[in-house]
Amino acid sequence: MASHSRRRSTLVIQRGASRNEGKREQRTEARVRKRRRLATSPAEADYFDGLPDDLLVSVLSKLSSSAQRPSDLISALLTSKRFHALGHHPLVLSMAGSSCLSVRAKAWRDSAHRFLKRCVDCGNLEASYILGMIRFYALENRGSGASLMAKAAVGSHAAALYSLAIVQFNGSGGSKAHKDLRAGVSLCARAAFLGHVDALRELGHCLQDGYGIRRNTAAGRRLLVQANARELAAAVSSSWPEWLEKRRLADPGGYSLLSDYGCSLPAPEPHPANRFLVEWFGSRGAPASEELRLCSHRGCGRRETRRHEFRRCSVCSLANYCSRACQALDWKLSHKAECAPTVPWAAASL
Repeated sequence: MASHSRRRSTLVIQRGASRNEGKREQRTEARVRKRRRLATSPAEADYFDGLPDDLLVSVLSKLSSSAQRPSDLISALLTSKRFHALGHHPLVLSMAGSSCLSVRAKAWRDSAHRFLKRCVDCGNLEASYILGMIRFYALENRGSGASLMAKAAVGSHAAALYSLAIVQFNGSGGSKAHKDLRAGVSLCARAAFLGHVDALRELGHCLQDGYGIRRNTAAGRRLLVQANARELAAAVSSSWPEWLEKRRLADPGGYSLLSDYGCSLPAPEPHPANRFLVEWFGSRGAPASEELRLCSHRGCGRRETRRHEFRRCSVCSLANYCSRACQALDWKLSHKAECAPTVPWAAASL
């Protein structure tokens, strides 16, 4: 009786195995017939269906990392339902670059917020920095914004390290007692090591002035020259023909950003996070509290989180700067021609 049961079980297993094998053969034959149909009738072929998902995800990841604007990726996702589904793959979202994540303030919606948050959840450091800046300064959610910037900084994101250094220098989001100059110098040094130009310039001024670190004028000067050299290399490599033409014609529209070398270059392109802040506060006119001022460097966009947080120009007392790097850039861009002593100082000098 037991042997009969074993034979019956073995027979059932064999029949099940044969059925599964038959189904696999049917699926294989169906794929072969589909490939033959695609090869024999190219006019009706849908070649995307024949591509593996891994290949399409790799292509979309390359597109998201090299896209010059968000519409480049969005246009690809609207091509087909398959592209739309694969475009939200974690690998694609984690590889999205700053240009692809560039959100304009006038187009800020909950959907844009959710998209950036989804990219953050996929491990995108650039999205962590951009959303952190937006939350910290524009949405005034200081804790969440700082934690997002810190998440990007842990991943060695240079711009996030520099922004956190500015927060430490100014005690942003807290009182004046929350300033931590040593922490700001440390963060700035890490960003400068990664090649961040503004961090190099900031650290150079800190060394020259002895701000948060022992004064070393020679070392500070070397860092400032290095920042100028990096700025020159970036500008020339991106627009060599235009730069040569401006130099030849001595275009007055150029700005003497590299005074150490006597070069005249246009203003550097701001980061998408800074451009968002500039548009955000510019579209809203005067701030809710008129005593809170914006950084006078037009490419920065940061706003004070408390009264008298930013340092002012020592000559005119009209310009406000979140950092020494912004002050140095704005001086070369425009403030050098606009700065004038206040009336009492002018009268005293006479």
